[in-house]
Amino acid sequence: MQRQKLILMKTLGKTILVLLLCINTIQAQESNAPKFGKGLFNLVGQDNSWSMKIGARMQFLSTTNWHYLNGDVENKESSMLLRRARLKFNGFAFSPKLQYKIELGLSNRDISGASEFTSNAPRYILDALLKWNFHKNFVLWIGQTKLPGNRERIVSSGNMQLVDRSLLNKRFNIDRDMGVQLRHHFNLSDDFIVKEAFSISQGEGRNVTTGNLGGYQYTARVELLPFGNFTSKGDYSGSDLKREENIKWALAASYDFNNNAVKNRSNQGSYMKNDVGFYETNITTLFVDTMLKYRGFSFMGEYALRDAKDPIAKNSDNSVTGDIVQTGNSINLMSGYLFKNNWEISGRYTNVSYDHYVNKGAENQYTIGLSKFIAGHKLKIQSDLSYLDVLGKNNQLMYRLQVDIHF
Repeated sequence: MQRQKLILMKTLGKTILVLLLCINTIQAQESNAPKFGKGLFNLVGQDNSWSMKIGARMQFLSTTNWHYLNGDVENKESSMLLRRARLKFNGFAFSPKLQYKIELGLSNRDISGASEFTSNAPRYILDALLKWNFHKNFVLWIGQTKLPGNRERIVSSGNMQLVDRSLLNKRFNIDRDMGVQLRHHFNLSDDFIVKEAFSISQGEGRNVTTGNLGGYQYTARVELLPFGNFTSKGDYSGSDLKREENIKWALAASYDFNNNAVKNRSNQGSYMKNDVGFYETNITTLFVDTMLKYRGFSFMGEYALRDAKDPIAKNSDNSVTGDIVQTGNSINLMSGYLFKNNWEISGRYTNVSYDHYVNKGAENQYTIGLSKFIAGHKLKIQSDLSYLDVLGKNNQLMYRLQVDIHF
């Protein structure tokens, strides 16, 4: 009996010790654990020579499409999709002036696009970037990331006002590439800020391993913020979640020149092959955009124009290959109002018009959206309804519902 009591006391003592250790560990973890949406872990080296924040995000999307012919439903399509599943790592190395970012895509949509130009490997890497603040307001970016193109594209897919980006972005964006960027900003007055960005990139898009096939791609962007910076970088985030107390406005323009481009949408789209390898032509893209926010109201407008020196791809004997550079122009207007209960109603109109030789009908899309922000963009439910009118083709009605979560 005495022996049993002794064993019981030892067992109880060990159990209490393990519980105390667990509580101590949990408390230690909690003291280092960030708030929801601020990353899974925020690590800092003991000598403060490096840091790393680790985050994860997911998007679950349901879509239903109705295709109409002469006013009647011709067919209906529906799908459920893991739209995005990503891991993000960022911090500094050696000095806070040398920052880095790595973003990996894990869903099938994220890694799609494998080809001979990517060594037939999945395209896991979205961003792999170093940012060196080498002098005052000058920052040098080195690696693969988004080019300084249209505003809607630069806005993260997790910070969008509607379920997805517009047709303007789908047809004309210049997306990600491998290269270097120089960024700078200065003040014209106490409030008036000017930001500049210049980029030289490979011109082939992300994760290309075959090297440069044509010439290089050059991109320049200038932004004007007459009323100062937006709260929490709100000029690159959909919806006025910060409910700006004073009017915030940004006006910007980007110009992109892809020298001897070999793809039919600048550094995007399909390769234009011919009898001697690849057809090459100079492609230019112009973007003008604006963002305004004030007390829950937000407005974003964009214009895109793409042109090419000789848009019809040819063989060495001047016969056409069938490939055509997707030139034309587009306008995209989007606005929304965020109520105090964090419900938002929004709307968007997009027009895409192609040049006559592209042989594609003009597109007009009308979208209305309803969103509930539970924890800002870090946890939200979004839905939208779009009507697409394409000249010479069947019209389309599309409903989408998406859940977005970021850790």
